[in-house]
Amino acid sequence: MLEGLTDYWYLDATASMLRASKIADLSDKIALVPASSAGKVVYFATILHAHNLKVAALLDSDAAGDAAASQDTLVNALGNKRIIRTKDVYSGSVKKPEIEDILRDTLVEVGKSVLGWDVAKQAKQQATRPIVDVFADGIADFSKYKLAKAYLKWTQTNDASKLTPDERTSWESLINRINAALK
Repeated sequence: MLEGLTDYWYLDATASMLRASKIADLSDKIALVPASSAGKVVYFATILHAHNLKVAALLDSDAAGDAAASQDTLVNALGNKRIIRTKDVYSGSVKKPEIEDILRDTLVEVGKSVLGWDVAKQAKQQATRPIVDVFADGIADFSKYKLAKAYLKWTQTNDASKLTPDERTSWESLINRINAALK
């Protein structure tokens, strides 16, 4: 279970890049399901678990993710091993990282090269703020969907070597955690 559609796009596209580069391989037996919000992850994960399916939840480490991850219903259904948080794999300085922060440097570049959104200076000056917030403050017509679609487009002509070493390491760790949780 993923919080939303953009989370699905980032995970699916990045996993494909890492698979093609033989860095990490998200099991093809895993179905990625966006729930549309952190709160709905709890609802859907509980239902799927009740049908004896193996379920893991990937939650951002923001307030909504914290609230969902601490709900007794989710913890009892999945156990702590199957609740994966972005902070578990993120190595940067954002205190409450979202999935976009695991691609922070690449998204700054993609925003500039694909969409003409230049927030490089602000991103560097505000290294502890989530990158989505930096974009939202610096770009008048910012949309998480536009940024995610631009990333999808970018992944079609780039490979995993274009991600930063920290991003590759974080995504490899995330994919390995997902695979292990659903083994």
